Amino acid sequence: MSDTLFVSGIQENGKNVEDNQLKRGMMPPLIAAVCAVVLVVAGIIGWNTYSGAKLAQAKETCAAAADTVRNNANEYNALLNGDAADAAAVKAEQVEDSKTVESLGKELKAMAPEYEGCVAEDAQGLDAATVKLNEQADWYGTHEKSLSKAVRAVTESKAAKRLETAKTNLTAKLDEASRLLADSDGKVADNATRDALSNAIDAANGLKDGNDPAKIDGARKTVEDAINGVAASVQAKTDADAQAAAAAAAAAQAQAQARSAYNGGSSYSGGAYRRTEGSTSGSNTYRGTTSGGTGSTSGSAPKPNLNGAYGCTEDCYVPPNNLIQH
Repeated sequence: MSDTLFVSGIQENGKNVEDNQLKRGMMPPLIAAVCAVVLVVAGIIGWNTYSGAKLAQAKETCAAAADTVRNNANEYNALLNGDAADAAAVKAEQVEDSKTVESLGKELKAMAPEYEGCVAEDAQGLDAATVKLNEQADWYGTHEKSLSKAVRAVTESKAAKRLETAKTNLTAKLDEASRLLADSDGKVADNATRDALSNAIDAANGLKDGNDPAKIDGARKTVEDAINGVAASVQAKTDADAQAAAAAAAAAQAQAQARSAYNGGSSYSGGAYRRTEGSTSGSNTYRGTTSGGTGSTSGSAPKPNLNGAYGCTEDCYVPPNNLIQH
């Protein structure tokens, strides 16, 4: 019985050993399988994590690029609709160099890119959008600088033209003023106008070489006003002199007519009664035939009547030469 138990124990122990050996043989593959599963899961998780991070990064980068485009576009459009629009209204004849107007015209014809934004859903699409947005941002930045340069060139050329024109106009006005000042000496009604013109000329000469067209134009306007003042004073004196001359001529004519009307005389000769110019006292002299001779009216002979007849009645014959002559 003990032998049987012993044998049974050996058999049981052997079986246990085999089971243990079997179990130990199965462990490595199982562990490997488990590890493989873990690795796969970890890989999936890692990939998803990586993909998510990359997508997030792509979105962030694209959004930043979009902001840059918007900022650059806003600056460009502000210039385009502001100073550039004002400069575009300047004509070639208003600037010193007409090429500046041509250059600005070319800049204004540039076609701005069309903004698309970050509309892709994957990282690859967002990365492509970022590249395009960066190109658009560069376009706006570059053209904002070139447009600004063109606008500045037109503005400066216009200012140079205005300054040149102001100086030219002032020089011409000063020449006119100097001639008038010399020609008007003694010909004005009020000499204060000539003093004002002289002062305006001196002040303008001090500004004609300056760089402020507004001040130069102001000096020209002052000289022009002074010129008008002298011209008006010359005209006033001319009119006054003409009126005085006309009045003097009228007075002389009236005096002459008065003397002509007051001076004079009458005489009778050969049976005629004549009025002749004489002394202021006047005289009437009768010369004719009276009972065989001639004599003065201061004698006893009667004076002739208004018809020049001597002692005639209405039926008396009046010789043709006995008419009153003036």
